[in-house]
Amino acid sequence: MDKKEVKENPYEIKPEQLKATSGELKCKTCSAVLKFAPGTNSLKCQYCGGENEIKADKAEAIQELDFQQAITEGLKTQEEQKVSTVKCGGCGATSTLKPNKTSDQCPFCGTSLVLTSSAITTSIKPKSVLPFKIDKNKAFDSFSKWVKGLWWAPNNLKKAALNVDKLNGIYIPYWTYDCGTHTSYSGERGIHRQETEYYTEVENGRSVQKSRTVTVTDWYYCSGNVSVNFDDVLVNASNSLPKDYADKLEPWDLKSLVPFDEKYLAGFQAESYQLGLKEGFNVAKKIMDGPIQNTIRRDIGGDDQRINSYNTQYSGITFKHTLLPIWISAYRYGSKVYRFMVNGSTGEVQGERPYSAVKIFFAVVAGLIAAWILYAMC
Repeated sequence: MDKKEVKENPYEIKPEQLKATSGELKCKTCSAVLKFAPGTNSLKCQYCGGENEIKADKAEAIQELDFQQAITEGLKTQEEQKVSTVKCGGCGATSTLKPNKTSDQCPFCGTSLVLTSSAITTSIKPKSVLPFKIDKNKAFDSFSKWVKGLWWAPNNLKKAALNVDKLNGIYIPYWTYDCGTHTSYSGERGIHRQETEYYTEVENGRSVQKSRTVTVTDWYYCSGNVSVNFDDVLVNASNSLPKDYADKLEPWDLKSLVPFDEKYLAGFQAESYQLGLKEGFNVAKKIMDGPIQNTIRRDIGGDDQRINSYNTQYSGITFKHTLLPIWISAYRYGSKVYRFMVNGSTGEVQGERPYSAVKIFFAVVAGLIAAWILYAMC
């Protein structure tokens, strides 16, 4: 008996057609392209289900680099990398392309990226990475709840934004800085005391003298020195994300950082840093300024404090370039691109949002009508 001939589906994509090329990792079983599986420590094949563990050296410490040496003398060759970067003509984001890719889409706004607009740049290698813990489906669930909860949003926002395929996983560049600070200051210590205050009031056409207890502050000059040590001051090195919303994605689980391994980037995109190392430390100084002032106030003591002047010296500055995971979706409404972000580690959702002028108009009209009806009934 002849075997029945089975016709192949000409449109079916087989694993062997997705062989890994330069810069990509292949499955040990079927040789298809592997992707990192969020929430695991493995690369997973979407075709045969095979898993390839990322063997990390648990004893390996995440290396910090000397800031002053990097600024004045430059970095060692092994601490740098050459990457192919493409600047998006739509939103200005700078993304990296895999060595084998000649085109891609901008993860921030969906604009097509082509190799002709790329440049080979030398940048500081990441020293650590926070792998994705939340996969696309979980991120989409959090994102969907957030979008559906938006008041005054245009109807087509929910229809266009609620598409799991629009979510892109991308690693965003950050700097972290460690340093010691020593600050000399001059200020004033305020000491409260109570005293009786007399005043006059007119009662029944007559002036009546009364008294009350008030708080008076006496100020005394003081000066001193304080020291504060900082560990992992986090600075966003991307200019592509709205700062206010990106900051609200914090806190990041920096204790879960692992030494950098390109395997964690398999299946995801990465953005190149746009804020340089030196400029990043200037931002870090502003972040450190708040805790330094709080320490000065505690050192001044008393009931109230005034800081007249202070000068901070920074020492033992070290840094590392790290990558943090974000699921991002871009929605174009009118002529503007709105970005929605999900922390790839915690699931926190933040984003820009458009408002429906029509909904707001009718809400205002309804409010005015309700107010007029209430006024007419009075």
